[in-house]
Amino acid sequence: MRPIRYYYDLMSQPSRALFIIFRLSGLQFEDCAVALRNGEHLTDEFKQKINRFQRVPCIEDNGYKLAESVAILRYLSAKGKIPEQLYPKYFVEQARVDEFLEWQHITLRITCALYFRQIWLEPLLTGKTPSQQKIETLRQHMEGNLDIIEQVWLAKSEFLTGSHLTAADIFAACEIEQTRMADYDVRIKYPKVRAWLKRVRQSCNPHYDVAHKFVYKISGTGPQAKL
Repeated sequence: MRPIRYYYDLMSQPSRALFIIFRLSGLQFEDCAVALRNGEHLTDEFKQKINRFQRVPCIEDNGYKLAESVAILRYLSAKGKIPEQLYPKYFVEQARVDEFLEWQHITLRITCALYFRQIWLEPLLTGKTPSQQKIETLRQHMEGNLDIIEQVWLAKSEFLTGSHLTAADIFAACEIEQTRMADYDVRIKYPKVRAWLKRVRQSCNPHYDVAHKFVYKISGTGPQAKL
């Protein structure tokens, strides 16, 4: 049996999360980079042969094709490819990780992604800058969820779901790191998030820095950049 094929772009937050998880897990995979900036995911061939939703990340496992990052995580965990520390088998601990993954998808992920898209990506593609009012509205929505990370998820523990790193931390960190590219430094306003990001990076390196090399380069703010 050959290794799974992993289709991804490190400019994609969930792509980075799975990339880090795979590397931490020692999972062997065929590196199938997809350049979203060149529209490689929008071709008919990609739609028909790789992912009918024309997105990344996705995998192909000996003919079995699967999209959506959390579904991929659960599938590979069920096959014994992901360590229990990252995605627990015990239902109580697993449910806590799932609780965060379900929560973040329509809260932290969507608001961070919208902020990044409207502040950095859309102006790059269209040459149009959003109004100051729109920027402020997007920032407020995003910070509402960052407040919850700071005050709820990190209220009593060093990581989001307990005392050690899980997939929940990796997915969340990749979303938050994306805002660097839109000139937003979460470390300024959120000390618990700042300390937590440092712990996540230390727990995941060297894979974390490899996955975020484009974020660091484009934002001009490396992991050790001073406030």
